[in-house]
Amino acid sequence: MITFSKAQLAAILATGVDFGITFLLLRFAGAPIVACGATGTICGGVTHFLISRTWVFNAQEGKWAAQLNRYVLVWIGNLLLNVSGLWLLTHYTGLKDMLAKVITAVTVAVCYNYVLQKRFVFKHHR
Repeated sequence: MITFSKAQLAAILATGVDFGITFLLLRFAGAPIVACGATGTICGGVTHFLISRTWVFNAQEGKWAAQLNRYVLVWIGNLLLNVSGLWLLTHYTGLKDMLAKVITAVTVAVCYNYVLQKRFVFKHHR
């Protein structure tokens, strides 16, 4: 339960980075929502990897390059799911940009991220 709680805190921080970057680019740079969302997701992913490796899963003894490779595989799926979900929701439902971002991000986090990171990315490989 402690690991799950720590993972949720790390996800909240990474999501803050993701949403902050997305919001700033959307509101002040006038970039398209999908480009803003993709950039935010990239920044949040980097933040999440660093926090998860050192604090959440305490996986510093593992080879960081192997962990990073596994993380990138999972993260590519995460990026594709987030960008696709964001595009689908904004184009077919009429939802506002940031509401669509929230719905997409929560769905992907709950249904995809935690399980794969715990069981694949940061598990102890010996």
